[in-house]
Amino acid sequence: MIPITSPQNSRIKHLLKLNNRAYRDEHRQTVVEGVREVSLALQTGLMPVEAYICPARLDAAAAPILAQLQQLAQNGATALFSLTPELFAKVAYREQSGGLLLVLPFWSKPLTDLAAATLLIVLEGVEKPGNLGGILRTADAAGVDGVLVCGDGTDLYNPNVIRASLGAIFTVPVVAAAVPTLLFWLQQQGFTLIAATPAGPLAYTDVPMSGPIALLMGSEADGLSESWLAAASQQVHIPMRGTVDSLNVSVAAALLLYEAVRQRGVRSKE
Repeated sequence: MIPITSPQNSRIKHLLKLNNRAYRDEHRQTVVEGVREVSLALQTGLMPVEAYICPARLDAAAAPILAQLQQLAQNGATALFSLTPELFAKVAYREQSGGLLLVLPFWSKPLTDLAAATLLIVLEGVEKPGNLGGILRTADAAGVDGVLVCGDGTDLYNPNVIRASLGAIFTVPVVAAAVPTLLFWLQQQGFTLIAATPAGPLAYTDVPMSGPIALLMGSEADGLSESWLAAASQQVHIPMRGTVDSLNVSVAAALLLYEAVRQRGVRSKE
């Protein structure tokens, strides 16, 4: 483990620059921190480019993770560094991160991994990290087979998305691709496309959700693009009696996903 003590170290500067989306996209790397999130990332087989440890902040739960990172470093697969508490506080996104921080290369599942999927959710242009992370958590809880992400506004690898998802971004298959690519694949696979839109003629509870379905959700500001709306077999709305224009997209996604779960008769694990 190589110690770093200076804030002028080039690696520290690199970590700080990963706060910026353009820099993340250029280097195709992001930051993962926290015992739970780091553990889930490693369990899914993602290989960190670098790992940073703050020995003064490690707790007992981090011991097996540290051992794994040390083994990866010994094998030459990961560069392992130790930071002082002051430096770790400088680069960490939150205080309660357990003294663990990884730099991961961007990852995305290929569509071929979803060949057996029957329940998917498509997110177009969902920009807010909290919303995207919340949908990923719901997708994990509902047993969704995959989350398909498209649209320039979506910053999938924002560290705040990873944090808001509580690590569910690692447990749910996520595919990031262009709209035409996703649309063509879904149609080729025979998915029924159900678009959520305030103008939908049917309530979401009145539409059958058996068989292979993909639930389409757009951003709160712009909704779904015409490409998705035109391709959808059904357009549905969520009945609302208040005066606010729309529900939070994370809440709306949860309602539709759990309606699909209800109709399919999927029971919670005992």
